Amino acid sequence: MLKLRPHQARILNTLSLKDKGQIIVPTGGGKTLCMIKDAEREFNKCQWDLVNNNPDRKTIIIVAPRILLTQQLCEDFVSTLNVNPLLQYKVLHVHSGYTSHDSTTDCNAIGNWCDANYRYNKLIFTTYHSLIRVMQSKIDVDTIYFDEAHNACQKQFAAGVVFYGAYSPRCYFFTATPKHSANKYKLGMNEHNIFGEVICQVSALELVRNKYILPAKLAVTKMTPREGKYDYEKDADVILSHLDTHKVKKLLICARTTAQIRGVISTTKLCEVLNARGYSWLSITSKNGAFIDGKKVHRETFFKTLNKWGKDDDKKFIVIHHSILSEGINVSGLESALFLRNMNYITISQTIGRVIRTGNVSKTYGLICVPVYDKVGISTAKKVSSVVDTIFHKGEAATTTIKK
Repeated sequence: MLKLRPHQARILNTLSLKDKGQIIVPTGGGKTLCMIKDAEREFNKCQWDLVNNNPDRKTIIIVAPRILLTQQLCEDFVSTLNVNPLLQYKVLHVHSGYTSHDSTTDCNAIGNWCDANYRYNKLIFTTYHSLIRVMQSKIDVDTIYFDEAHNACQKQFAAGVVFYGAYSPRCYFFTATPKHSANKYKLGMNEHNIFGEVICQVSALELVRNKYILPAKLAVTKMTPREGKYDYEKDADVILSHLDTHKVKKLLICARTTAQIRGVISTTKLCEVLNARGYSWLSITSKNGAFIDGKKVHRETFFKTLNKWGKDDDKKFIVIHHSILSEGINVSGLESALFLRNMNYITISQTIGRVIRTGNVSKTYGLICVPVYDKVGISTAKKVSSVVDTIFHKGEAATTTIKK
């Protein structure tokens, strides 16, 4: 049985006292376990309605920004929930992705599924994009968790977010990177009538002090590109130079575009050199899918391999992506992130969160590297430095504000 850490126990206690609000937790702080334990407590409180001879059962919704994350959250919930055998639950996915559980995006089918399983507690996993389908099904919802809740501020998701923010009996917004708005026409988490107040906030300084996450260390590296080299060859030079300089075994690379990923892999000698040095390489994009050492694989195989290699102290690899690994996805063992592109403050914060997780006993910090060529990369370096200072020196959340 997983034991709650002190900050997780505080969050769980807050959820028992407050019906609505924001929970601000740094990446790596274990917010998913807090959701799971709250759902477990809600399910185990259920009783049988003797008057109407009906079971009193709960319906809980978990909302995530990506299908991949709904699948990961579902695995975490199902493998961890400890529910009374008499109060078992059923699982439904509402999105267009694959799942071994029941799945639909049809409003009527959602309602029919809930009716058919009225004797069971219910977990419904959906995306921000598909939340509107759940809303249109008009099912009764007892609790809803918004994961990576800064995504709830996007205009196209407003209808579902505003509805459940107003009418769900229990509604919670979890994020490490709050997004506020100074524009009255755009949604922000400072609109407390929708998102509620901040009811619990955990500082990264507390998590570092208690050795639950690692501090981040920034390395800005001035690069001198060789004359006559194409951009992809320069990118390959940056990657190999980073491995040489910092002796990194497990490297996350944030590429500018899918084309850059394809170009640096297929038109340079990067993979050949990596192979000679004992490194494997992985890449994943929403457009082209997942690859391991040049072989296309199913995403499930990709993530299982990535986590397996992350837990192997001797395994050396690089993993290249554009944005798919930045948010929410749990990856073990990554030591360093290399920024080959500019990002907004939220994506920077989320990316740093991939490499500050504990695991390898010899790992004492998460290394963040930004290469700079003359004026190229300076803006990125300043942003990353600001985020590191805010989170790890001031102990504050990396909050962004929509102004236009």
